[in-house]
Amino acid sequence: MEYLEGWIANPRRKPLILRGARQVGKTYLIDKLGQSSFKYYLKANPERNPELKSVFEQNNPQIIINELSAIYNVPVIECETLIFIDEIQSLPEAIIALRYFYEDMPGLHIVAAGSLLDHTLNEIQYSMPVGRLEFAYLYPMNFPEFLIANGQEALYNYISLFDFDKLFSKAIHKKLVGWLRLYFFIGGMPEAVKAYVETQNLLEVEKIQQSILTSFKYDFAKYGSRKEQEYLNECLEYAGGNIGKKVKYSNINKNAHSRDLKEALIKLQLSRIIHLVYKTGSSKVPINQYQDKNIFKLLFLDIGLACNLAKIKLNEIQDIVTDFEGILAEQFIGQELISGFEPFEDAGLFYWLREKRGSGSEVDFLFQIGNHIFPIEVKAGKTGSLKSLHVYLAEKKQNKAVRFNLDLPSFGKDLTAKTNLNMENSSFEFDLYSLPLYLAAFIRKIVK
Repeated sequence: MEYLEGWIANPRRKPLILRGARQVGKTYLIDKLGQSSFKYYLKANPERNPELKSVFEQNNPQIIINELSAIYNVPVIECETLIFIDEIQSLPEAIIALRYFYEDMPGLHIVAAGSLLDHTLNEIQYSMPVGRLEFAYLYPMNFPEFLIANGQEALYNYISLFDFDKLFSKAIHKKLVGWLRLYFFIGGMPEAVKAYVETQNLLEVEKIQQSILTSFKYDFAKYGSRKEQEYLNECLEYAGGNIGKKVKYSNINKNAHSRDLKEALIKLQLSRIIHLVYKTGSSKVPINQYQDKNIFKLLFLDIGLACNLAKIKLNEIQDIVTDFEGILAEQFIGQELISGFEPFEDAGLFYWLREKRGSGSEVDFLFQIGNHIFPIEVKAGKTGSLKSLHVYLAEKKQNKAVRFNLDLPSFGKDLTAKTNLNMENSSFEFDLYSLPLYLAAFIRKIVK
């Protein structure tokens, strides 16, 4: 909302397209903005009103707004009216027409959104109005937002003001871990969080999660042949149970061609249901300098939805301590890192993998803060080896790293580590930011 309000006030603004997965709150945000910040609010939905196609086939913005104003009986006045085109992916002509609003009517506030928008943008990329639009990206609620939604503003304030120079309360740490565990299973989809806040009933949350996943599957009917839809379903199910693992197509469907399965995964990514975390060998910016597009692992849109896909029953979560906790910890950190990107940035994550017989190593994430690349290791408990982290630091000659776990925060300066890299024993010093999982959303601020 802060970003959108800044867009309203910016005299250099362009028509804005809000991108994000189904049911993350795009329409809700724009409705709220239109009703609170403008005298008039005109909302058009070409999916519900197919007759709008003829309106946007014209290249004259004045004619377009005259017709929209007449159809919806809403005055269109610069600086007083917000025009919102919802589900714009169903009308590519409207996307292309937006360029003319920027050129001819820059004072008009016009915003669009769509759940499957990236598919349409991908198909019309050669006729896109480049430089005449701006984009903002919306993701599920992160853990700090989850705390606020549940009336835990005091806990939110405590972690948002975290400083290594101050002693961290063990009692507050314990309370935060309790809320973190709850977030693992509820997740950040707004409707699921709202249901928990209002009812405290985890069964209601589970029903909503199931409904959201079903709506994703209904969308698959728009993606071509029955066989292509089968691949999408298989990839969706695979993604839910294989978070953080290097993708092997034979584990999805050993009888399918890898090309078809990769195409299905790309479609899930375009739907923003999954994130592909690509392997990169970079240790300096740009972080994608040595990325390998053929080697990647998966993160799911939302940790709560991932639990639902894994058939974890929410009415029994107090008793659940399984190997899946490690997977959820990595999903959680990835989700929090993504939420920390600026709204105008299309978030992308990377990881490091060294595949050598007898000495394979993997660092969960490589993350850029400022102009520095930080290796990030994720642990579900309080302990765990940092062997892979040490190998990366030694090989890349880096001296700063981040670890997330469930212990209290600490900063280790000039720690000593040894590796057996290239059959040579070597020791080196490095600094380690060791942080509890629940501080992940603040990682940029903490490191800076």
